[in-house]
Amino acid sequence: MRPESFEFLQTYLNNPSPTGFEKEGQKLWLEYIKPYIDEYFVDTYGTVVGVINPKAKYKVVIEAHADEISYFVNYITKEGYLYLRRNGGSDPLVAPSKRVNIFGEKGIVKAVFGWPAIHVRKVEQDKAPTIETVFLDCGASSAEEVAEMGVHVGSVVTFEDEFTVLNDKFYVGRALDNRVGGFMIAEVARMLKENKKKLPFGLYIVNAVQEEIGLRGAEMVAHRINPDVAIITDVTHDSQSPMYEKKTAGDISCGKGPVITYGPAVQNHLRDLIIDTAKQADIPFQRAAATRATGTDTDAFAYSGSGVASALISLPLKYMHTTVETVHKDDVDSVTRLIYETLLRIEDGHDFRYFK
Repeated sequence: MRPESFEFLQTYLNNPSPTGFEKEGQKLWLEYIKPYIDEYFVDTYGTVVGVINPKAKYKVVIEAHADEISYFVNYITKEGYLYLRRNGGSDPLVAPSKRVNIFGEKGIVKAVFGWPAIHVRKVEQDKAPTIETVFLDCGASSAEEVAEMGVHVGSVVTFEDEFTVLNDKFYVGRALDNRVGGFMIAEVARMLKENKKKLPFGLYIVNAVQEEIGLRGAEMVAHRINPDVAIITDVTHDSQSPMYEKKTAGDISCGKGPVITYGPAVQNHLRDLIIDTAKQADIPFQRAAATRATGTDTDAFAYSGSGVASALISLPLKYMHTTVETVHKDDVDSVTRLIYETLLRIEDGHDFRYFK
C-alpha cells in the first residue's frame, strides 16, 4: 500500500462516525476522493456519492457504508453514572473496562465503562453484561456535574480504541466494519484515475450512512441514483478463530481473499462475472451462502426501484462489533483489485437479465 493511502486509512478509521452522526468521517472521505471524480453530491442524511462520467445514461454503483456502532446516553443517575441504549448492534459484553468518548455539547468528554471488581462479586453467580447493567463513569459525582460537562440524554458514545497493525499482516481497530470498505472503494476511484481508465458508463462511488440500523442510507440513495448495477462491499465473519461453528458460519478465512456471496438478492450473472474476473486476474476468492437476505446494503440496492443487478464482495474480518476488528492486508488489496477489475469488464448497457 502506498504511504498516502495508508495515512488516509489510519486517519479515516480513527475518526468516529457513529450511526446518524457520520458527518466528520464523510468530510474526510470526500476530500480524499475529490481528485479522482468529476463531481459529487451529499444527500439529506449525509451519504456521499462521488461520480465519474455523470452524463452517462447507464449507471454502475460501487458502495460501502460509513457508520459505526455506538451508544446513546439514555439515563443519568443522581450520582452521575450514565446508562445507555444501543445505536446499532453494539455488544455490551465487550464494554466493561473500555474507554469511550462522549460527544457532548461542549466537545468530547472522556469516560469509562466501569465494572465491579472481582473481589466484591460472587463470581460463581456472574452473568454476562447487558445493556441494563453496563454503565459509564465520566468522573462526575452528580447529575448536575454531568450536565455542566455538556453531556445529556441523547449524547452519542463511541469506543476510544484506535488503529494498529498486528504482526505486519493485519489491520486492527474499531469500525473496520465498514469504513475499510469506504477506503477500498475510494482506492478503486484512485486507481481508475491514475491508470487513465475511461469507463463507458457512469460510476457512482457511494459511501452510505446508517447501515447499522437497517440499511437506511443505501435505501435512500438507491432511489435517488436509480442505478443499473450495484457492487457492494462489506465485511463478513472469519470463522477460523475459536468459538465459531463452520456448519453454520461457513468456512471463511482472513488472508484467503474476497468472499463472493450466493443468495436471492445477488444477481447470478453479475456474480458470475465477478467470479470469472477473479479467475482471469488471478485473485484468490472464497464463497459464502446467504439465507433470505445478505444483511448488507446489497439488499437495499437489489430491491430498489424496478430491481437492480446487485452483488456482494465481502472482506473477511475477525471479531466483528468489537474494538479489535481484524482484517488481513492482502484481503484489503484483493477486494480493491477485484472491484477495479470487474468494473473494467462491465459494458455500456450491459444486460444482466437471466433470459430475454
